[in-house]
Amino acid sequence: MTARADIVVGEQLPELVVPLSRTLIVATAIASRDYQDVHHDPELARERGSEDIFMNILTSNGFAERFVREWAGEGAVLRRLALRLGAPNYPGDTMTCTGAVVSVSDDGLCEVSVRCVNSRGVHAAGTAVVQLP
Repeated sequence: MTARADIVVGEQLPELVVPLSRTLIVATAIASRDYQDVHHDPELARERGSEDIFMNILTSNGFAERFVREWAGEGAVLRRLALRLGAPNYPGDTMTCTGAVVSVSDDGLCEVSVRCVNSRGVHAAGTAVVQLP
């Protein structure tokens, strides 16, 4: 668990590396009840102008949340997550999430930057606000 007194502005969060398999992309879209064909049907995704199926936004948000929560530890509460999507996550690639502490307040609110990249560039970037225990 991360102790509030130990956190300093600029602290780097441990990387989260996610291999992007076709199964992961399809399963997480279905699990989040996102049945859009671009998340599970390669042929239809290509007809719509995509290179292949791609990860849905709910899954991207879920991995960003996991990244922050694994650093913040048990008892932390995610208060806000704001991400902007960029390059799609396609099967066969890898997404790596990195981030750093941006600010820490006396009442235990901590803002962290989040940046998830793949071989095409920045997949998602933004900030999270966590209430630390």
